[in-house]
Amino acid sequence: MIRTLMLPDGTQVPNLGMGTWRMGERPERRRSEIESLQLGVELGMTLVDTAEMYGEGRTEQLLSQALQGLRKEVFLVSKVYPHNASRSGVAKACEGSLRRLNTDYLDLYLLHWPGAEPIEETIRGFEDLRAAGKIRAWGVSNFDSDEMDELAGAPGGEACAVNQILYNLVRRGPEFELMPKLAQSRIPVMAYSPIEQGSLPRTGALNAVARKHGVSPFQIALAWVMRRPDVIAIPKAGTIEHVRENRAAADLTLDAEDLAAIDREYPPPRRKRPLDML
Repeated sequence: MIRTLMLPDGTQVPNLGMGTWRMGERPERRRSEIESLQLGVELGMTLVDTAEMYGEGRTEQLLSQALQGLRKEVFLVSKVYPHNASRSGVAKACEGSLRRLNTDYLDLYLLHWPGAEPIEETIRGFEDLRAAGKIRAWGVSNFDSDEMDELAGAPGGEACAVNQILYNLVRRGPEFELMPKLAQSRIPVMAYSPIEQGSLPRTGALNAVARKHGVSPFQIALAWVMRRPDVIAIPKAGTIEHVRENRAAADLTLDAEDLAAIDREYPPPRRKRPLDML
């Protein structure tokens, strides 16, 4: 079983979902991507993340096909461009995403990154959508500590359900200040690129721990991200094999010796660092 995590409104979601960045952009991969997404849902990775930015809407269109007949089983997340995040712009952008996804509602709608529009206006737009039943919850993405403080001080800001950030073994900066701040507010982290898009080293501590558990270094890196009870990992998988590997990582338990070995090679931050973003 995939462990679940509770959002601030009490909704339970799996702590392992699926990302879709760059899916739907290459026709020759379409069938494999659709089959992978469908298998992921079947295996319990029912949280699926996308954005209007991904493929300028083509990824959402791919999802509408992949999730046909599966919508009620899926916790569907999309994101709005910052330049569309005015009160009226949010409404228009959401309608576009709903149309491309062929659905009546989003389970979670995120501001993709901080922008020029006042956060108060974005919140009003999100709340309009929630009142209309177009979204069930809203949150943010790529918000660092200062932006989270601004959000918390804005009217309605306490309704933020999640902060989606870049977090993995080589991007541990959020652990110093941002993640403790989120934990204090009971706002979960949604970690994108949890294995650094497959570019993490396959040697050293990762390889040693992987050999011990009889799995791949990437599976150890993914299990490491999921070790925290307040983190949802959303790796992308465009092949059946990759989906199965990701799912198996959810069953791994890293012991104190494993974690110590990883910390020695990938030490936690000792100071505040700017939030990384892809």
